This record gives sequence, C-alpha cells and structure tokens, in this order.
Amino acid sequence: MKLLIVYATTEGQTKKICEFLRDKAKKADHEVSLANALEHPSQPKEFDAVAVGDSLHAEKYQVAVEKYVDENHKELNKKPGVFISVSLSAASDEPESLEELKKITREFLDKTGWNPTFIEQVAGALRYSKYNFFKKFIMRINSV
Repeated sequence: MKLLIVYATTEGQTKKICEFLRDKAKKADHEVSLANALEHPSQPKEFDAVAVGDSLHAEKYQVAVEKYVDENHKELNKKPGVFISVSLSAASDEPESLEELKKITREFLDKTGWNPTFIEQVAGALRYSKYNFFKKFIMRINSV
C-alpha cells in the first residue's frame, strides 16, 4: 500500500508523531511518503491512503493543512484516511475541553469538506524551552 502522510507543525511534535507513523508503516512493508504541508506535498490521487497530521493552537489548525485538505477533499474522500489532531487539550481530563476539541475538529472538517475514515485526537507537547519571549510571556499570564 502507498501511504501519504501530510503534516503541519509549530514546535515539532506533530512532525514527530507523523515520523513515528511513517516508521511503523514502513516496518509493515508499506511505501510511505512524508510531507510538510508548507512544501507542496504530493496529490492524494497517487496514493492508496492518506494521513493528515495537524497541530491545534488557539483553537485553530494550521493554514497550510487547511488549504491542502480544502483543495484535495474530493480525492481524499475517495480513499481511506485519518486526521490526526495534535493538541494539549487532548490530554485533558475535563469533559468540557474534550467536547470543545471535538467541536473544533468537526468545524475544520466541515469547512474543508473532508470526511476521514478515522479521527485521532493526540496529546501534544508543551515545549516551553522552544518558545520565544512573547509566547513565554503569554503562557505566564495564562497560568496565573
């Protein structure tokens, strides 16, 4: 099987998750192409299945993935696919946070027209050491 994995990442966690998926698929003897959505990934019609990994920040998914999915949703809907939503909210124990996450994901998929076979909510990572001054400042304010 030929698998395309397209992702967008901010701090690198979504890329790590998609690389893990790629490595597992290769060990199972699948042909895999991993592509950053910012770097003009291949068209889904060339593959048997597609996985899309995207990170959620401030209740928004990455523009590059939204554009890719929106432009390719008709072809994506013709084959097995998984949407991997990566966020800190996925690790929450609060039912309200998880419901909000599902709502945001559903709105994204409705907006782009994609109906993936599977939707996976995966916990992201807090990479405080990689944040710039402004992001660290905002995180400090939010934690008070």
